[in-house]
Amino acid sequence: MTFRPASEVGFSTSTTRFVAPGSVTNGEFGLFEWRMDARQPGARPHFHKTFSESFYVLEGEITLFDGDEWIKGGEGDFLYVPPNRPHAFRNDSDAPVRMLILFSPGIARENFFLEVGKAKGLSPEELEAFYARHDQYNLPG
Repeated sequence: MTFRPASEVGFSTSTTRFVAPGSVTNGEFGLFEWRMDARQPGARPHFHKTFSESFYVLEGEITLFDGDEWIKGGEGDFLYVPPNRPHAFRNDSDAPVRMLILFSPGIARENFFLEVGKAKGLSPEELEAFYARHDQYNLPG
């Protein structure tokens, strides 16, 4: 059994709290809490080749892209995204949103969130390599 206090990383309009990252769960899953301010763009459409991503809305309303269409998710709603399936999210509402994000299996996804701020000054080729290293493949547009 492992116990460790959750840590978090903040961005300008959102915060990610590492509730149970893959580095703690022996890679079985990663559970993060995502808090996002009102009217924020969030993650653009992308996919992952080696893990699924699931979203559970705790508070507020989030707009999620399920690979086909943008749908609204409110408190208690759940969206499962299998590997290789495009997805994205944004907050179109006038209120903050809080949701859980589950990665399975639990690769050390926290490394992506800890390093993404440093990726802003990278060339397009370096940026593509950064995302590929973290199994994130952004879609055009």
